[in-house]
Amino acid sequence: MGDSEGGDKYRSHLTGEAEKNTKWRDGAPPNYDAVNKLFEEGRTKVWPPGSLEEQVQNLLKTWEMEMFHKTCFADNKTLVDHNTYTKSLNGRKPITLEETRKIGGGYNSFLQTSLPKELRGYDPDVETVESAHLAFTTTFPRGFAVEVLQVYSGPPVIPYKFRHWGYMEGPFKGCPPTGELVEFFGIGIFHVDEKMKVEKVEFFFDRGELLGGLMRGAKGSDGSTSATEAPISCPFLASK
Repeated sequence: MGDSEGGDKYRSHLTGEAEKNTKWRDGAPPNYDAVNKLFEEGRTKVWPPGSLEEQVQNLLKTWEMEMFHKTCFADNKTLVDHNTYTKSLNGRKPITLEETRKIGGGYNSFLQTSLPKELRGYDPDVETVESAHLAFTTTFPRGFAVEVLQVYSGPPVIPYKFRHWGYMEGPFKGCPPTGELVEFFGIGIFHVDEKMKVEKVEFFFDRGELLGGLMRGAKGSDGSTSATEAPISCPFLASK
């Protein structure tokens, strides 16, 4: 994958004849120059060209690009079949592309939670595709880079460890920008066919690791700052 398939250094299916009819969320292909620079400056691994690790990393970047920026399911060329593809988070029930759309798209599908509403620093039930996109692109103006840290086995089932990171250079849900590094780690599993196209994906990570970094400066009900997900005090702890 890469620019030989109409992309940049790390992503395919961005440009070229095959994408001339692609429907993009913002009307045009996204520009990854800033986040590619962030990635190259902050990555902890440099994988050999052609290695399985590089292939999985580029597949992850291309898959993310399509999930977040292409609005027509049939335009997702990383998938075996957009009608049967599913994604699951932390062992929850797998969801289809249409179900992902109904809950507000990429960010909301990654930040699903069973926390009570009053304890959610970010509530995917009330965010839309547009509001979620605006929240995170404002917070991370240079983008949110991703790297693969380890690949545990080869296809057709590919479990891998990843790291996502960026710098909080804009506000998030009323929390002021800190300029600090925000990162989280997780495990992903790609289920692929013989052409390395995705049949389904699974992700396992703690959303609090991300949101805790973004809400580090949030004020609690007592006026103190908190690094917890929700900027309120816990009634159970308060009674102790």
